[in-house]
Amino acid sequence: MPKDYPRSRRVAEQIQRELADIVRLEMRDPHFNLMTVTDVEVAPDLEHARVFVTSLNPSVAHADLVKRLNQSAGFLRAQLARRMKLRMVPALAFAYDESVERGTNLSRLIDEAVAEDRSHHADDEGS
Repeated sequence: MPKDYPRSRRVAEQIQRELADIVRLEMRDPHFNLMTVTDVEVAPDLEHARVFVTSLNPSVAHADLVKRLNQSAGFLRAQLARRMKLRMVPALAFAYDESVERGTNLSRLIDEAVAEDRSHHADDEGS
């Protein structure tokens, strides 16, 4: 087995896929609408997993989403145990992933800078 693809990474990828499916199909809470599991980090001993999520639902506060997910962690872990062939399913801890929002903000700033540069360039040609 190659060293750059350890078992913990494979387990993390499977947890990410399964959690996305569980939340989409089995969670009835409207706070979880438009929620995405963006990444999962599993400890090398496979005892703990940190799950990063983001939401495109503007009516849901990020802290409230994470709080509800952490409250549902036992249910989600039990569902994972049914779906995965592991001796022990990692304990889940959820965190909000702000990278999507940061990327959107950076993209907006770049667009504004390009537009401003174009307007300055157009003013220079007109003089």
